[in-house]
Amino acid sequence: MILVEETTPLDTALPVAELRAHLRLGSGFELPANVEEDKALAGFLRAAMATIEGRTGKVLISRRYRMVLDDWRDSQGQALPMAPVSAVEDVGIEMPDGTMRDVPADNWRVVEDVQRPIIRPRLGSLPHVPEGARVIIRFTAGFAKNWSGVPADLGQAVLMLAARYYEDRSDDGARNVLPMGVSALIERWRAVRVLAGRGAR
Repeated sequence: MILVEETTPLDTALPVAELRAHLRLGSGFELPANVEEDKALAGFLRAAMATIEGRTGKVLISRRYRMVLDDWRDSQGQALPMAPVSAVEDVGIEMPDGTMRDVPADNWRVVEDVQRPIIRPRLGSLPHVPEGARVIIRFTAGFAKNWSGVPADLGQAVLMLAARYYEDRSDDGARNVLPMGVSALIERWRAVRVLAGRGAR
């Protein structure tokens, strides 16, 4: 399976002010509010979000993805790797010669699930994928378009982890360890995911 993030949240959608306040509460010192500092804080937030999303399979701020498979995992249903899914824009099969064969939206439906959304056929099975062809699915996932719609526990986990990254920014190994408090906050969002097609790379 190949998963490509086609859009990225703007810095204005990130909780930079909240992170600054979180750091002030922890240290007792006010961080300077300037463009360079805000860019740095946004970078720590993006890193923390990537870690939390990777551990949970949940997208915090909405964006679009492209998923590429060598074949369906199961012809009766293909799980999507990120949740929650707000829309599946298109499903298609890229033939070996590079041409695209669309799978009409009338032929499939999305079974919504906060842990593992699935594309299922409306009748019969998902279409056959010829040898050398690839399945391409474009979808949008995320809890909300802005930070206020992110679940409170996941949002707090991001702030705690971003603060740790900020405080340990001179320690390259610090990002390899997830603090216990962060692990506890995200535990209920974790899901065991079996997603890729039979021949996925």
